[in-house]
Amino acid sequence: MTALMRAQEAAAKTNLDAGQYRHALVDLVQHFQRLMRETHRLIRHGDRTEAELNTVNAKLRQLSAELDYKARYDNLTGTLNRGAVFEQAQRHLRETSLSVIILDIDYFKRINDTFGHPTGDAVICELVDRLAATLAGRGEIGRVGGEEFTILLPGTALQESAFVAESIRQHIAGKPFLCLPSSHPVTASFGVSWNVSGTAFDLAYSNTDAALYQAKNLGRNQVVAY
Repeated sequence: MTALMRAQEAAAKTNLDAGQYRHALVDLVQHFQRLMRETHRLIRHGDRTEAELNTVNAKLRQLSAELDYKARYDNLTGTLNRGAVFEQAQRHLRETSLSVIILDIDYFKRINDTFGHPTGDAVICELVDRLAATLAGRGEIGRVGGEEFTILLPGTALQESAFVAESIRQHIAGKPFLCLPSSHPVTASFGVSWNVSGTAFDLAYSNTDAALYQAKNLGRNQVVAY
């Protein structure tokens, strides 16, 4: 500020010699250079601060996405978890009819007791792979219990949904699981229900569950439609 005032005073006078003008100009140039260096420092600091903020925001977005994923998806299988399945089903029933399939691995406790829980987890993951392969992108798969899964088929009639369930049953029972000895088969029992739009999900699930238990009571490894 002082250099600027001296330069202004020198510029206002007409009787100064060249040396005095030069001195005022040098002061002004040096002051300007200091000012530019400070400006550049602040800009660099601002850029660094902005970059840091961008990094923090990116991490927050990533963390938010991870938390959202964990809130909706099962850690082991990557399918929808129980809460997300129920939420999706309720949403579907507000808009359209909905077929619900519930399947349960037969005698799963024996697998865990015989081969251990890590092998049991591997069976569950391989079963999910077979579900996804049979459905080929159709419907939504959710894990609602340890070895119990739900498949949502919006806008699908009962007969067609029962056919889908039978295809899955055959895909599970028809080929040995890679994680188990070939002599140890894996099968599953299925309950299927069809529900008109507006049906309460609790009722839809209860009806499907009743069909599943009927399939188990009839000997397992079969499909029962409600």
